[in-house]
Amino acid sequence: MTPSRLHDHLAEAIKDPDPIRVGDELICLRFETMKVYSALGAVRHLLDSGAVKPGDTLIDSSSGIYAHALALACHRYGMKCHIVGSTTVDRTLKIQLEILGATIEQVPSSNNLQLDQNLRVRRIGEILRDNPTYHWMRQYHDDIHYLGYGAVADLVAELVPTGPLCLVGGVGTGASTGAIAEFLRRRGRDVNLVGVQPFGSITFGAGHTQDPEMIIAGIGSSIEFRNVRHDLYDRLHWVSFDYAMSAAVDLLRTSGVFAGLSAGAAYLSALWEHNCDSSRQHVFLAADTGTRYVESAFARHAEARPMQAMRPREIESLDDLAVPWSAMSWDRRGAAQLRREEFPSATPSH
Repeated sequence: MTPSRLHDHLAEAIKDPDPIRVGDELICLRFETMKVYSALGAVRHLLDSGAVKPGDTLIDSSSGIYAHALALACHRYGMKCHIVGSTTVDRTLKIQLEILGATIEQVPSSNNLQLDQNLRVRRIGEILRDNPTYHWMRQYHDDIHYLGYGAVADLVAELVPTGPLCLVGGVGTGASTGAIAEFLRRRGRDVNLVGVQPFGSITFGAGHTQDPEMIIAGIGSSIEFRNVRHDLYDRLHWVSFDYAMSAAVDLLRTSGVFAGLSAGAAYLSALWEHNCDSSRQHVFLAADTGTRYVESAFARHAEARPMQAMRPREIESLDDLAVPWSAMSWDRRGAAQLRREEFPSATPSH
């Protein structure tokens, strides 16, 4: 069989998602590692603008997905890479990073989201003081990470060429769901954007809550993510580990899609949104495979709850947030609305 396209590097080959119809209602964009788009776009821009040059060292913090993406982008463009990672960077990924030429150090992990991420960012500050020529990629803050996702918007537009859309996925640093929706809207598409958050994340005002189980890495934070554009989002879902794990198990069992906890949370949220508004085509993101969650989540598949047993608590105020699953109409409000005492009551659209 002759390949339709010969790639010059693995990063280019693995970045495109596999579009999979899940049941009759949803389209899953299943990535091997979604943030390759973000990393490739950002590194290309930095090189083209002269902000860095081949051979320079790029550094950032990661719980795993971005570490792999940045290491591949650095390998592709002849850069050096240093990762400050959490302990969710497992042995399989760590060995790949080392062979790709990246150096990695891991800080002690914690069920406390704030402690985990603050430790990593603090460590980056220490490294930059000792190595001022290193370039901090600032995946949590820099808008350059939006650039690569224009190509994903193109793919979505090809999959669903007409009609209203609903895009569902982890908020994370903002440069994924937010970026894809913004590119689509610039082209005139009617897109509802539904962001998924873990409990404990301050990004959309859940810092006063905590998941009794492990945190869902990568989709929220107890530190400020300055490249999140709050006014892009129409709806928010906060999903616990327990419910995300249950949905990820169901996704694998019913469709064969083996994806991470954020994908489980997005799948669960997308099903609910579709049940509430079937006039839109619902697309959800599976940002990575389920490999790093085998022991912490998938090995517990016997504990998974039936999908029909899970439903969100629809809330009107952030004061009412509660595990295991809460949902709220955000209505494209800006970040200023995050002060809970000033948050206006809003009637949920569902």
